[in-house]
This record gives sequence, structure tokens and C-alpha cells, in this order.
Amino acid sequence: MSHRNRHSFTIYHSTFTIIIAALLTIQLVVQATPPPAPLSPAPPPNLANIHPINPKIGVHTRLTDEPDPQKIVQNMQMVRAMGASWVVEYFPWSYIQPTDANHYDWQHADEVVNAAAASNLTLIARMDGVPAWARPEHPDPQMWRYLGAAHYDQFASFVAAFIARYHDRVHYFVIWNEQNTAAEWGERPPDPAAYAALMHVVYPAAKVADPSATILLGGLAPNLEPAGSAVAMDDLTYLDAYYKAGGGAYFDALAAHVYALSVPPAPPSDPSASDKLNFARVEQLRTVMVANGDAAKQIYITEGGWNDNPRYTYAVRPAQRIAYTIAAYQLALNWPWCAAVNLWAFSLPQPSYTYMDNYTFVAPDLLPKPIYLEVQKYALGR
Repeated sequence: MSHRNRHSFTIYHSTFTIIIAALLTIQLVVQATPPPAPLSPAPPPNLANIHPINPKIGVHTRLTDEPDPQKIVQNMQMVRAMGASWVVEYFPWSYIQPTDANHYDWQHADEVVNAAAASNLTLIARMDGVPAWARPEHPDPQMWRYLGAAHYDQFASFVAAFIARYHDRVHYFVIWNEQNTAAEWGERPPDPAAYAALMHVVYPAAKVADPSATILLGGLAPNLEPAGSAVAMDDLTYLDAYYKAGGGAYFDALAAHVYALSVPPAPPSDPSASDKLNFARVEQLRTVMVANGDAAKQIYITEGGWNDNPRYTYAVRPAQRIAYTIAAYQLALNWPWCAAVNLWAFSLPQPSYTYMDNYTFVAPDLLPKPIYLEVQKYALGR
């Protein structure tokens, strides 16, 4: 070996020795270092200090398929911490009585109701969804919103049992959902008279369970479908037809859905008109109620809002969504007949990877979005 080669070998050997020693030192340090302690859940917010400046602020949560009881609690705490006083949640009949008319599974409903009560939120419970045993005419599982007249009594019994169980914590109950669409009426043409017949059975049973309960007519899907459409019936036409079918005596208040479904989507200040699908369309529903002698009844907005997904047809920019949302809550203060504004939707249990994710106020891991923080500033007067 030449002198030059011996010199290179010496440098290489020394460098290799240093690297090995360093690796051994790192290994010893790693072995001696205890693993980090698991992260503790974030402490709950101090809900006693929440004093919203607008008592009508609410959201529609979507905890129906949330399996984690702690996340249910955290959702409700965060709703209240945002400055909301109201919350809407869905309680499917098919989840609570999945097997037959004699057995109930109340566990998940208990968790949601108790979490809302503990967070000082006024809960509006929506009820629909038919278990397989109550729709033998249609064994297809996709027909889970098909309720035949032969089973109205069984649904009424479920509603009465729900109200009786939670009479001390829940006082508002929505019967069915978007029944003016074929998709929500068991893939049948919308039928105001059939829905009036359902309410004729459900309403008295609900009042026996709790005479002070407020029974809400199911929120109608805003649309401008022409007469005879197989997809849906115009919500204003449907509501008037429901009255004409004799249903006016069988509800205490109206649930309303008010989405901005125009291109571009209109702000809350856009004037109401019967041919517009905007936030102020709720005033048109109010007009129908007044015309049918129901001026004394309140309206509760149980769905609505704006979407900021750039690929959605009815999307707005994120900053617009924030501004429109806050303006909608503020506008409702001018409507004495509107008791609450519950916008869709606070969170989803899992990402949908569609435009639906862009209606939420928080991410699936409950990380607040900018809209959450800005609504919180408004609601708490910051």
C-alpha cells in the first residue's frame, strides 16, 4: 500500500469510527429517554361564561353516526362555546327501534341529549327514518323513508315514547324531513294530504306524552319544481296544500330550510320572492302561514347556509360565507316570528370528500374553521 493510500485509509477508518460511536451514543440516549406521555384531551371550555348577544344563533349538528361519546360531548361544548343557544339533531326511528315495536335502544340518543343539556343548549329533535319491520311493503333497505299509512300508529308510538323519555330535557320535535321531495317520502310523489294524515295521528300522541311539547312541521326542501314534477313539490305550494288538507291543527310551529340556491348565491339581504331560492324565502313560508290563519305560530330555521367549495355550483368565497352567515343570524333578530336559526352543519363524523364538507363549521377532528372563529367573535360581542 502506498503512503497516499495508507493516509486515505487512516482518514476513512477514523471517520467510520466516529460515526459508529455517534450512532451508539444516540441509541443509548433514545433507550434512556422515556416515551412521551399521551396527550390529554383539551380541557372543556368554561361554558358558564358564554353570554351570546344573539339568542337565535344555532347549528344543525350531525352526530347520528358519531360513535365516540367523548366527541359527542366535545361537539356540544364547542357549539355552545361558539356562542350558539340552539342545536338541531336527527334521531332516526330505525336506529332506536331497529328490530321490532317492543324494544328500544336509547344509548346513543341518551348521549346526545345529555351532552346538549350539559352544554346549556336548547335541542330540537328531528324524527323520521323507518325500520325494516315497519315497512314490509318495501323490503328494499333503500326505502327506509317509506312510511305506509298502516304504520302511522307505530311511528306515533315511537314519537310519544321519545318525548316521554326526554320531556325534561327536550321540548321541540320535528316530524319528518323534506317530505315535499320524492327522495324523503319513500320514492313516492310528494303528498301533502298523506302527510297531513300522518300528523293527524302523531300530534295527539305527542301531546299525550307531553302537553307542553312544541311539535314542528317537517322542514320543506326549497325548490321551484313545476306542478306534476316527480322529483319534488314547490315548498310554498306544498305548505298551502297541507293546510287545505286540514293539517293546520296538527302542528305548533314550522321547521324551515333556507339555502341560497341561485347562481351566484344571494346574500341574506336579497329580497324575498316566490320565485327565488334565497335565505329570505322563509318570509314566503310565513306569508302562507298567515294566509291560513297561523300568524301566531313561530318558525324555526333548522337547516340553511352557504357553501364555500370552489367546485360546487352554489358556492361562495370563504370570506363571503362568513359574512353571509353572520348577516343571516343578525337579520333574524328583525323577525319576531322566527325563534331560531340553525344552519347546516356544525360537523360531520367523517369527511365526505364532497362539497358537503364545505358546509361545516369545524373539521372532522373538531379543529375550528375560520367561520367558527368569526361567528364566535360576533356571538360573544368581541
